[in-house]
Amino acid sequence: MSGPLLQVALDLTELTRAIEIGKEALAGGADWIEAGTPLIKSEGMEAVRRLKAEFPGTEIVADMKVADTGGIEVEMAAKAGATVVCVLAEADDSVIEESVRAARLYGIRIMADLINTENPVKRARELEKLGVDIINAHVGIDQQMTGKSPVDLIKEISGEVSLPVGAAGGLNAESAAEAVIAGADILLVGSSITKSADVRKATEEIRKAIDDPKLPAKTAKSHDDEIRDILMQVSAPNVTDAMFRKGAMSGLISLCGDVKMSGKAITVETVAGDWAKPVEAIDIAEEGDVIVINNGRATHVAPWGELATHSAKNKGVAGIVIDGAVRDVDDIKKIGIPVFSTAVSPNAGEPKGFGEIGAEIVCCGQTVRNGDWLIGDESGVVVIPKERAYEIARRALEVKKHEIRVREEILQGKTLSIVMELKRWEKR
Repeated sequence: MSGPLLQVALDLTELTRAIEIGKEALAGGADWIEAGTPLIKSEGMEAVRRLKAEFPGTEIVADMKVADTGGIEVEMAAKAGATVVCVLAEADDSVIEESVRAARLYGIRIMADLINTENPVKRARELEKLGVDIINAHVGIDQQMTGKSPVDLIKEISGEVSLPVGAAGGLNAESAAEAVIAGADILLVGSSITKSADVRKATEEIRKAIDDPKLPAKTAKSHDDEIRDILMQVSAPNVTDAMFRKGAMSGLISLCGDVKMSGKAITVETVAGDWAKPVEAIDIAEEGDVIVINNGRATHVAPWGELATHSAKNKGVAGIVIDGAVRDVDDIKKIGIPVFSTAVSPNAGEPKGFGEIGAEIVCCGQTVRNGDWLIGDESGVVVIPKERAYEIARRALEVKKHEIRVREEILQGKTLSIVMELKRWEKR
């Protein structure tokens, strides 16, 4: 193998779209085209046949993730035109052996996928003895969302086997270059290319990165900073999609219009118009926090106004969310901090000091705990459980990437129903 190979994983469910994206990827410098598992499950062996017909001189990888009946499944893929078939590394040795026998009969290769393998180095050595041709150091999508990287897996395996080793799992130009430096021979890239608005350009960027790999400059970012940075790249709708339509607060409006907010919650429980605890929460809040106030949906009296907003801005508060009324809206708009409320009222309450800071509250129909994350924009505010904040942020970014690609296809003249093949996927 003269240099690193770029394999583009077409993990789509629509074959026509997959072929169009494959053409652009090859034009951008891709070497191999993969019929991803979702595409094969959606279209069957027809996906492999069509890709082979469209790209006759290209290696076609069938990501079958074979776990049983190895001989039959490899035969099917080979006859359909696949030149490489993926099997699960954790499959029984007899499955691997049957797959290898079938591959030898039809003159193709077997790639073993190490996804979720308990001891990847040990299993990689065993797979080499069983006759597989390529080892795939794969970190699955759900694992990627929690921060795991194939680069670390490549570092474990590199030098332990004499076979070509692939790296797969959320790679972009930067991490693909890291994987090459770590010892990867094949870079399996999916969403960074297939969900890009410009597939050819995205492929070219990754091609350039792996042909001349350089380690990225490391920045000392905290975990919270990473979460905040990702959330500021996505929208509240992206996040609810990533959470299966959960977490959205009800009844809120953005008083400052086109704003963006993300941060950890400082929770405040108060009673109608009592602004003591909401204002005291400003002193407790750290830079980047969001003050979340349950005012019992009182619409006739406000526990928050211009002076509190000025104070919050001085402290570096990222935003304020109030289940209840706000006053001084005209002045708050000039200050510029995102403020969301369920009502507006000119009436101020009294600082009586009832309530609590830091307790679990119910605000706008959602349970919010101190330290939970919030994202807000003109579409509304979404609560993210703190235990899953990094994962949900990453998933929301994948949702956004998907929308970018769909939007580009619509801009090229297609309708949304055609792009998504809605009639085909309607419930029967």
